[in-house]
Amino acid sequence: MHKIPALPRWLGLTGLLPQLACVLAVWIGPSEWRYAALAIGWGYAALIFSFLGGLWWGLAAAENAAGRSVPVWLWTCTVLPSLWALATFLPWIVGANWPGPSLAGLGLAILASLLIDRRVAGEIEAAPDWWMDLRLPLSGGLGALTILLALG
Repeated sequence: MHKIPALPRWLGLTGLLPQLACVLAVWIGPSEWRYAALAIGWGYAALIFSFLGGLWWGLAAAENAAGRSVPVWLWTCTVLPSLWALATFLPWIVGANWPGPSLAGLGLAILASLLIDRRVAGEIEAAPDWWMDLRLPLSGGLGALTILLALG
């Protein structure tokens, strides 16, 4: 973590606090907070997962702007997080069981995003050398917290 510049490190880690607050509200807070905390936690996980797709898009665009070829897999992966987040919202719209299964699906997808991050770090020159040092605690933390929320 020491290779990561201080501002992105602290801002990134601070970004875990809203999900942690939702987990605490569900697990130890009053019962009347439960549904709101689950819904807020789903919204936050969906928002951040979509943001991650935007980060990948930015890296692909920077790679392209530098005159380097951008692999099709990366351009494709840039849109998947927002589409997955939308898919996890659909059960609420049709009155199906929500947000528990949707939280679990988001949490697992956020954890799986580390596989894309690893490829980005190894193949995309625009990615900073500390990319995985930051992505591991952030995606690992958010994914785990989101799954804990689903289990609450």
